[in-house]
Amino acid sequence: MAALLRSARVLKFSPSGLLQITGTKRTGPPLGRLYSGALGGRGTGVCSRQISRASEHVSSRVWPYTAGCVRNYAVATEQKDESSAAVRTKQVQQFDWALAKLDSSVRRTGRVTKTLLLRVFHDISRTGYPSGNQALLLLRSCGSLLPELPLQERNDLAHRVWDKLKELGAQYDVSHYNALLKVYLQNEFKFSPTDFLAKMEEANVLPNRVTYQRLIAAYCQDGNIEGASTILGFMKSKDLPITDAVFNSLVTGHARAGDIESAKNILTVMQGAGIEPGPDTYVSLLNAYAEKGDMDSMKKTLEEAERADCSLMDRDLMPVIFTLGRAGHEQHIPEMVDRFRHERGYVPDSMNLCLSLITQGLEDTAFYILKTFPTMQSESYSTDTAHLGNFFLRHCVNIGTSLEKLDRYCKELQESNLHTSPLSFTLSCALEAKNMEMSLELMKILKKQDFPIRPHYFWPLLTQCAKEDNTAGVVEVLKGMKELDVTPDADTLSGYIFPVFPSMEAAREALKESGVPLQSESVLMSEVRSLAANNLAELYTKLLDPSLPSLGLVAFRSSLILGFRKSDDVESMVKITELLNKDERFSKGNFKPAETMSFFLYGLIEGMSERDVQAQEEKLKQYFNQLHAQNITISGNIYRGIRNLLESYHVPELIKDVMVLVDPKERVSNGSAPALPRFTPIEGRAVALERKIEQLKAENKPIGPLVRQAILALCAEENLQCALELKQQHEEEMTASSYAILINLCCRHDNLEEALNLKRELSRKDSSVALSASKYISLVKILCKNGRVDEALDILKEMKEKDVAMDDTHVSMLYHMLNALVAKGDVQTIQRLLDTIFTLGLAKTSANLTSPLVTAYLESNDLSGALDAALECYKRYNQLPRIHNIIVALVEKGETALLQKAMDFVSQERGEMTMLYDLFFAFLQTGRYREARKIIETPGLRARPGRFQWYAEKCIVGQQMETLEQMVDMTAKLFECDRDEMYSYALRLCKDTNNWQKAEALWTKMQEENIIPRERTLLMLADILKMNGQEVPFEVPETWYQEDAAKEQEPAKTETTNKQLTPAYSGTEYQVRLMALCKRGKAKEAYGILKDADKKGVALGPAPYDQLIRALLAEGSIEDAMVVKDIAVSHVPAFQLSDTANTLLIITQSKKGQTTDALEELRSMLRADQVPGQIAITRLVQALGSNGDLAGIQEVELLTKGLGTYPNLSSMLFVNNKALANIKNGDVELAVEELEALLTSPDSKYPSVAYVFKRVLEDENEHAIDKLSAMAERLANHFARYRPATDLFFQLLDLDKVEDAKFMLARCNAVAEQKDMLLSYVTRKAQNPGQLGKIKALLSLIPDVAEKEVLCSYLMKCHVLDKDLPAAKALYEQMQKEGTVIDELSLKRLAVLYRNAGEEAPFPEPPETFKFYADKLSKERAAQLQTTAEE
Repeated sequence: MAALLRSARVLKFSPSGLLQITGTKRTGPPLGRLYSGALGGRGTGVCSRQISRASEHVSSRVWPYTAGCVRNYAVATEQKDESSAAVRTKQVQQFDWALAKLDSSVRRTGRVTKTLLLRVFHDISRTGYPSGNQALLLLRSCGSLLPELPLQERNDLAHRVWDKLKELGAQYDVSHYNALLKVYLQNEFKFSPTDFLAKMEEANVLPNRVTYQRLIAAYCQDGNIEGASTILGFMKSKDLPITDAVFNSLVTGHARAGDIESAKNILTVMQGAGIEPGPDTYVSLLNAYAEKGDMDSMKKTLEEAERADCSLMDRDLMPVIFTLGRAGHEQHIPEMVDRFRHERGYVPDSMNLCLSLITQGLEDTAFYILKTFPTMQSESYSTDTAHLGNFFLRHCVNIGTSLEKLDRYCKELQESNLHTSPLSFTLSCALEAKNMEMSLELMKILKKQDFPIRPHYFWPLLTQCAKEDNTAGVVEVLKGMKELDVTPDADTLSGYIFPVFPSMEAAREALKESGVPLQSESVLMSEVRSLAANNLAELYTKLLDPSLPSLGLVAFRSSLILGFRKSDDVESMVKITELLNKDERFSKGNFKPAETMSFFLYGLIEGMSERDVQAQEEKLKQYFNQLHAQNITISGNIYRGIRNLLESYHVPELIKDVMVLVDPKERVSNGSAPALPRFTPIEGRAVALERKIEQLKAENKPIGPLVRQAILALCAEENLQCALELKQQHEEEMTASSYAILINLCCRHDNLEEALNLKRELSRKDSSVALSASKYISLVKILCKNGRVDEALDILKEMKEKDVAMDDTHVSMLYHMLNALVAKGDVQTIQRLLDTIFTLGLAKTSANLTSPLVTAYLESNDLSGALDAALECYKRYNQLPRIHNIIVALVEKGETALLQKAMDFVSQERGEMTMLYDLFFAFLQTGRYREARKIIETPGLRARPGRFQWYAEKCIVGQQMETLEQMVDMTAKLFECDRDEMYSYALRLCKDTNNWQKAEALWTKMQEENIIPRERTLLMLADILKMNGQEVPFEVPETWYQEDAAKEQEPAKTETTNKQLTPAYSGTEYQVRLMALCKRGKAKEAYGILKDADKKGVALGPAPYDQLIRALLAEGSIEDAMVVKDIAVSHVPAFQLSDTANTLLIITQSKKGQTTDALEELRSMLRADQVPGQIAITRLVQALGSNGDLAGIQEVELLTKGLGTYPNLSSMLFVNNKALANIKNGDVELAVEELEALLTSPDSKYPSVAYVFKRVLEDENEHAIDKLSAMAERLANHFARYRPATDLFFQLLDLDKVEDAKFMLARCNAVAEQKDMLLSYVTRKAQNPGQLGKIKALLSLIPDVAEKEVLCSYLMKCHVLDKDLPAAKALYEQMQKEGTVIDELSLKRLAVLYRNAGEEAPFPEPPETFKFYADKLSKERAAQLQTTAEE
């Protein structure tokens, strides 16, 4: 065939396009194709629809739907694949994720970016074993899917991919040659079809029909009809089918040859051959006319297509528009654009058309099409957030469109309300592209429009200059800043300008040349930072100059610490420290110079690594001694912080040198403190407070707070009479909260009149005061109880008027209030109250709130009334309360008519399936199991897990074992019923009732049904049997995450054990012994037994191998575990690790830093349809983040998306670790940018980035800490997002960086206002022993975290957890002395602490359980919060 073509006109051929490939011969079916209505190519090439009678090819918009085609290639090979099975597995796996990356991009945008394609290419190349599918995938992506690249660059990329993959050993077959042909056609690459075929013959690859079709298209693309006819004749001689694709190419070929009539006649020839012209045929003809600019013929062709019932879609017309533009006939484009119907997919298709036009230099045509985007028709479109044209402006910048055009485009977009800030976006694109000239010109335009130009806008340009050591470029940027009246700030100078120059003098000279005033504060600050980092002697001289303006140490603290670490000039270090200790110019805010200096010393030690401190021990010792000689002192807190750091650095020798710096006044005395006087017992607190009130009153001191405390104490004692008398005596001191407390007490004592009188008095004092919702509800309850319903309704209306907040607790109170009226049978009152509550919007309608209406009838056995009431509730409130109870009662009473009425209503309103389930549960409840079985066996009925869970919970609470067991049995064959879940309900009830016999029977039934139980079900069953001393008849899943310390350590030697196992031991005996050792935590001993068994040729089952592997992995012995796996595979070829073992393997590999292996293991698990544990994914992502492997994190995120809602990973897992990866890679700015974008998003649910702060602080990454701290402060001060700043504050406290936390608080005062989060921190710390110091550190910075009583209760809990009786005693005595209320839970804890220490408590121990007092305290604090809100 190659010889036949040699007489044809030879096209230009690039020898780099093909390589000689020998040894392969592959044939296969025609391959699917990428989108070949090539926007980037002239003519049609191989048209986008290839339709033949033999096979129907899928038509697609671009490439989104070809993903499946790539997977479905069936390529037969005659050459044996020499790669191993493992390599082939890796190829398949690599192909899957590579395809997913590219496929995702194409589905979203209809194109692939060069960056993504190269990234996938490099990743595949690194494996060293590219598969055929991977090669095919990459080749196909080098054509029209890259509209942003010029045609020549696309071709170069295709040749690069071909060469590299061939070098790596990729085996090319006919599909790869066809793919390369398609890319050549899309990219209009000139090549010789003759030579192409010759290369295929040399590689022993036979062309197929698709090859010939595309070679015809190549000839036709150049107008070479003779060459095309030669191939066409050869195809006929081989009896290859001539498809419409060939005719479409011939249309193009005749047109390019100048014979437009012959091109048109091709349609007639097609019909004669029995092939009807399709859309692609008409598009080929339209392209032919478009190249000539023959609009009349184009119209006629469109009319012919319509008459032939051949509908041309928007995407069919886009190549025609592209052809018109390239041929210079832009005047006809509007008429074609008017034919667009804006079908689904119009926007991404037209975006790609625009990009292709821009790449060809046709920006005006692309802009015209951009303005046709149907954005304005979108209901969600807002002129305040419009950003249409971002892709357009970015690509214009990237290809270097003239500034005049860009300015015009931006103006039109903004005037048309299509983009809110196009010019500033264009500037960001220019900066991103490092286009200095364009960036500066755009800034000038923006400046004229009064747009503020900030110094940090120039950072990208300066960064590029720094990378290239381009000092001239820096000067040019500085001059541009000068022209724009922008003065470089300290951050710009110190971070982006000074480092580029070899010396400070050179930098100052450049600044002077650029017109930057050398005496400005920013220059001065930058010089100070530079000197601080490099020359301490000069710095001291500069700082000593009295003319130096005031500079906060925080402005150059990091640089100074760096300088101290680098320098050996101890004398200058001491002088600077002394200056900081005395000079107020370097202290900001409320900090004194001595405090500033102390914080700096702590920061200096904290900023040094362990190695630095050990290496500079002598220097630091000399430094501290000289500070002491200068009488410089530090606070005790700072000393303790430095001491802790030095201890952690294993340099205790320096501690004594730091200790001498502590202020003598603060040095801790070893003497014992005098005992605090005891106060009166708790029972006499109210009396003592009354005496104190009288004493203060006699001294003419304020008594308001004490009056409130006394009333609180009396109310706690339920002493209403004394409380009212105290109120009478000190009425002028009564506050709103005091009235609220008394009103609540009156309601509890059923004293309605007094409660109303107190409320009237409160209203007279301040009519705007609103009581808490709980107190209003108490008033409503007592009014209804006394028959004064109208007044109760008035109270509800007052709640609405005063906008009283309601939560779930208050809704529950409303329910109990309404339920209290049920006993009276007062349905009318309940109805009036409900109507008022729902009308006023005090609570949302719910079945629970409306249920008292039905309950009133059920209590009186009026089933008809109950049913009517329920139906009425549905009509009024769309709720059907207590319908289950009504149906159960109707079934029990045999009220068939009413039951039919109820079922008809439920079926009509909620569906037949809901009705069937209601009836099923009613029959179960009444013991009519036969009827229930008939219901559940209704054909077409599906399992409803939610309904089953609801009824199972009812059975568990009511301990109805028989009913629950019947439900489990009846649902055995129910469609989609989770059998393990059903049995787990029954086992839960067995556990609650301690019925091990029933549990054992259920286990037998599970085996009969061949159910594979979940791990939690087995653990539950094992617990039941173990609690009753029964043998567990199965292998109990290992809770490998339990601490090793909990395991019994029984010394035993493997050798001794092995001797006990005689050769006569069978495989079963080895297995029992091995698994028993694993359960006892003796994995090493079990490992020795297995090796012994393997030497003797004893084979075990899969379970013991897996068990031992898990045990070894739990101990971190990954090498031994892999040896066991190899032994298992040798005996059981089909052996495969279980989910748990694989999870453990991933965790172990992640902990050891073997992230590549861990990631590979994760892929293998998912490929085997195994589900990794949540902790495995978490540890892997964290390890990848620590290694800076951003691509790995993204891959894990992509892989886990296929798991659905399981595992329930933290929403911030990937976000936080991506940020850490960027930080690890040195790109702190990107990490901060991405975090800030997330945290400022309106849809953000206040996510926590505490993990990022923790890791960065632990790694002592000063640069990242500064950037993240600035971000947290910025979010708090400018966006009112306080979570990040609070997270950082807590992390500083957790790491004992109290002084840094103090600085943080000074810079971001809003942290102190986050009371809920602060109290939550205290609560968390009080859960574990040894955390008292953290709480006290917090209280030292923010004393008013919560009320004193609350804080003291947590402090008491900490003392009890620490078993520190002396401290607990001291706290108790202090609380008594100060009159602080001691809650009963704290007293209970303290009493137990006394008892455990063998001492007698000085007060009677509260008799109830801890839970009782904890619940009571929780309720009291909830009420107290409401009271505080009222004040």
